[in-house]
Amino acid sequence: MIRQKKMAGRALLLAGPPATGKTALALGISQELGSKVPFCPMVGSEVYSSEVKKTEVLMENFRRAIGLRIKENKEVYEGEVTELSPEEAESTTSGYGKSISHVIIGLKTVKGTKQLKLDPTIYDALIKEKVAVGDVIYIEANSGAVKRVGRCDSFATEYDLEAEEYVPIPKGEVHKKKEIVQDVTLHDLDAANAQPQGGQDILSLMGQMMKPRKTEITDKLRQEINKVVNRYIDEGIAELVPGVLFIDEVHMLDIECFSYLNRALESPLSPIVILATNRGICNVRGTDMTSPHGIPVDLLDRLVIIRTETYGPTEMIQLLSPASVVAKANGREKISKADLEEVSGLYLDAKSSARLLQEQQERYIT
Repeated sequence: MIRQKKMAGRALLLAGPPATGKTALALGISQELGSKVPFCPMVGSEVYSSEVKKTEVLMENFRRAIGLRIKENKEVYEGEVTELSPEEAESTTSGYGKSISHVIIGLKTVKGTKQLKLDPTIYDALIKEKVAVGDVIYIEANSGAVKRVGRCDSFATEYDLEAEEYVPIPKGEVHKKKEIVQDVTLHDLDAANAQPQGGQDILSLMGQMMKPRKTEITDKLRQEINKVVNRYIDEGIAELVPGVLFIDEVHMLDIECFSYLNRALESPLSPIVILATNRGICNVRGTDMTSPHGIPVDLLDRLVIIRTETYGPTEMIQLLSPASVVAKANGREKISKADLEEVSGLYLDAKSSARLLQEQQERYIT
C-alpha cells in the first residue's frame, strides 16, 4: 500500500503488549522501503518541553521524515587523486609563520589526467573529507564543494581486511558535466534557511557564546520552503521521498497533539506515520474521555490497526534458529541438547541477566 501511494491521509497503529516486536516491525518497514528513505523514531513523551511547543516538536519530526532527492547537472572535476601538494607561503595577515597559498592536485580518469591549482579554502574542504592519494573525488566547478566517493579499486588488494568502499576509476574526461544526486530532508532545508537569532550588542554576543537554546522555525519559513520544493518537483529537478515517522508510546500525547496529527496527515507533504502503544481502554491525555488505546475516535478511524501478540509455541520454534546455526557449524543437521546449552550461555533474558548480576555482584563496580 505504501509503495503504491495508497496510504495518503492514513497511518498505522501497532497495538500489543511490550516486547512483541512493534519497534522491530516499524524498522522492518523502513528497511523494506529502501536505504535512502528517511526513518525518524520518537517517543510520545518527547513533545513535552519548556522551550518548544508540543506541535512544533511534532512538526519538526514530521519534516525529518520527509526526504527530497535533488538531481542536478553540474560542472565537475572528477577522478582518482594522483597528487596532493599544498604550497606554503609567508603569511601576510600575521607577522610570523606560514600559510597555505594554494594546493596542487592531480586527477586521473580512464581517458587522461589533469593537474589543478586550487584555492586554500578548497584545501580545507579536502582535509575535512579526509582525501588522500588514491581516493576518487569530485570537485564542483562553481562552488568548490568537494565530495569523496571512495577508494579507487586498484588499491583493493592493498589490505586483506578493511572498512573501505572501493569504486572504479571514473570514465570520460576529468572536466565534465555530471548528474549529482543529493538526499536531504525538509528539516535540513528548514534549519539551513533559518535566520540566526540575536543582534550585535554585548548581551546577544554573550548569548551566542553560551550553549544555544532550541529555537522554533517559523511557519512562514516552512511555507516558503514548501513553495520552492513544489516548484522543483514540478520542474522535475527534485523528487519527494516520503519516509517513516515512528511514534512510540502514542498514548502519552494529549488532545492538542492528536488534533494536530489529524491535520498533518491531510497535508500533501506527509510521511508514513506509524504509531505504537501497549495500552487498552484508557483516558485520552488531557481529557476525561476514555477511548481505545488512549487515542481519540476521529483519529482511530484513520488508522490501520495491526495487533501484535506475545510469542506462542510456533514462534518459540523460530527462536531455535541460533541453535540451528551452531548445529550446522558443527556439521549436524539436527539440533542437540549441547547446542541449546551453548546458545543459552550466549543469550540471556532479563530475568537470567538480573540473577547473574545478583550472584556475581562482587565482580562489578558499585
